[in-house]
Amino acid sequence: ELLFKLAPSSSVVQQSTMEKGTQAIVRQYVARVVAGVSGMKALVLDHETTGIVSMVYTQSQILQQEVFLIDTLEAPHVDRMPHLKAVYFVRPTFENVRRICDGLRDPRYGEYHIFFSNIAGEKHVNALAEADDHEVIQQVQEMYGDYLAINHDLFSLGVPSIAGLRGTKFDQMLFDRVYQGLVSVLLSLKARPAIRYQASSEVTEQLATKVAGVIEQEGELFSFRTKENPPLLIIIDRREDAVTPLLNQWTYQAMVHELIGINNNRVDMSGMPGVKDDQKEVVLSTESDPFYAQNMFLNFGDLGANIKALVDEYQAQTHSTRKVDSIADMQAFVENYPEFRKMSGNVSKHVALMSELSRIVDARQLMDVSQIEQELACTEDHQSAVSEVERLLGNKGVTAEDKLRLVLLYALRYEHHESNHLHNFVDQLQVNGVSSDKLKLIPQILQHCGVRIRQGDLFSNKSFFAVAKKSLQRGIKGVQNVYTQHQPFLAQVLEGLAKSKLPEGHYPYVPSYGHLPLPNRARPPQEVVIFIFGGATFEEARFVAQFNEQQRIAAASAAGTVSTIAGEPASMRVLLGGTSMLTSASFLADLGGGNLGAAPSAAARAGASEHAGIEWGRCGEQLRPTTSCAANSRTASPAPFISTRGEHVEDVVSLVKNSLQAASDSALQEGTRIQAASVASDSAPKANHV
Repeated sequence: ELLFKLAPSSSVVQQSTMEKGTQAIVRQYVARVVAGVSGMKALVLDHETTGIVSMVYTQSQILQQEVFLIDTLEAPHVDRMPHLKAVYFVRPTFENVRRICDGLRDPRYGEYHIFFSNIAGEKHVNALAEADDHEVIQQVQEMYGDYLAINHDLFSLGVPSIAGLRGTKFDQMLFDRVYQGLVSVLLSLKARPAIRYQASSEVTEQLATKVAGVIEQEGELFSFRTKENPPLLIIIDRREDAVTPLLNQWTYQAMVHELIGINNNRVDMSGMPGVKDDQKEVVLSTESDPFYAQNMFLNFGDLGANIKALVDEYQAQTHSTRKVDSIADMQAFVENYPEFRKMSGNVSKHVALMSELSRIVDARQLMDVSQIEQELACTEDHQSAVSEVERLLGNKGVTAEDKLRLVLLYALRYEHHESNHLHNFVDQLQVNGVSSDKLKLIPQILQHCGVRIRQGDLFSNKSFFAVAKKSLQRGIKGVQNVYTQHQPFLAQVLEGLAKSKLPEGHYPYVPSYGHLPLPNRARPPQEVVIFIFGGATFEEARFVAQFNEQQRIAAASAAGTVSTIAGEPASMRVLLGGTSMLTSASFLADLGGGNLGAAPSAAARAGASEHAGIEWGRCGEQLRPTTSCAANSRTASPAPFISTRGEHVEDVVSLVKNSLQAASDSALQEGTRIQAASVASDSAPKANHV
């Protein structure tokens, strides 16, 4: 009798909440948790809901709701506080329920109000009831905010590694966390979708089938209004596009994450030279920082111009005649005018970030490196690619990590080229001090993300028509910015969905259950949730945001006027999610099974778990968990076909070369087989894919 599920009322027409955005949805759940219990209270969170809450609420906002204590479920409890009401917001796991039950046997608080962030099993509720001898539990409810709301149309599950679900390994707890997070997203969106998955990926099929099974089992929770054109959930595998997470980024949000690291909206700058004490850890939140919200998708050059415009505006107001032409001038100006820092703390924060990004770009020669990365990703010119890669491999100013990424990009594009230079590049990487573990990534990326694994046309070079289309588009549109010309493979998926031409042979539907809606093949879906197993990137997030805006403008134009109302439904609305938000370092660490050792400091921070810590602190106005999450990392053995015998680098190099040759030979045969199967699948009658 204690459990109250947030089931939809049959008398109320349920509307989709996708237009609200993930941040507004999760914030609404948290508000119901903290404001729904009157009087003085303590908010108790676990290590994951700590990150979830901190993404949408500041500490000051929490304290305004009569919250006198923010506690953690894992922390030892000694003092009794019967005058406080305990409000628990935790994930419904056996460990969390056990901890709550232990506390109920000797209650610390006067009342217990328990809110789970996902569907609670009957065993969990029974355990709470049996442990409540003192009858202090007042309510048990489910609030479906079991994910990190990053941007308006972007979410993450905060899973740092999915190595436990690759190959022959199967981590049941990891699988449960992923599918439960997806179920929570659908419930929070009030969406009962048709479900598609990537045919070449067994784990995406397992996830899709499991989510469909939960919808069937929890039919009452998913009894939302049936639509003629139902929402769509499509689950794809990161291995289909390994290029995007390997590229350097040049838009603000993506660049900060790649070069410094964003962890639960926080940026750790403590290891950066010359950083002031109050800027060693800063918050980047679209909810509390208007400048960041307006500039997060701008490229580096436009961002610098906007920051300079703000500084110039203040100079005009204070009648200052100091010359401000460069990033260094802006930083010096901010530091020398305390009143400016006080009035415009956000701007001073962005000046500091801009200065640090500029320093890293210069130190690592990223302008030169990124240009070659983009050419490898977007242009088919083997002779030029070999020449440019060799040039940068011989450049002592380029880091070993950047050189490795260039070779990995070359390996993916020219995997089957008759004049493949991978063996020579491996020798040069060895000379440049790349470790044996990282050298193994070259055959590993071909094994896990090579042409024999991919079912799509990642480089638009599998057919004459694809090559001609790409060349025509480049010729008509031109290249506005050589550093941002790459488009993720996700663009092809969205184009196929928007035109109702995404092949069912590549992305089949889960067979229809009783509570699963039948897909509408005649029209593109209006609401789409794309989930990337293996992690999403901020480049893909930017593309989705721009796609949504284009769809909104097109829909408004078709209606006769361009509306500026954010809530106006577009012809197609997309929400992007992933197991985590990737950097190149975290992607490669996961590819290597999480056992690559320490990465450079900035990259290591960027690749850290997104739901770290159990100890509360203050970071400006942001709730900040501070304990390290190194214990959450997972390790796995190297790829099966790479022998680990031999302790010397020379032995490893030889093994890598042999592996490359073996992989190339098998990939040629497998690639031919998959292409033939793909053609046969696409030509099969649609009735075979219910």
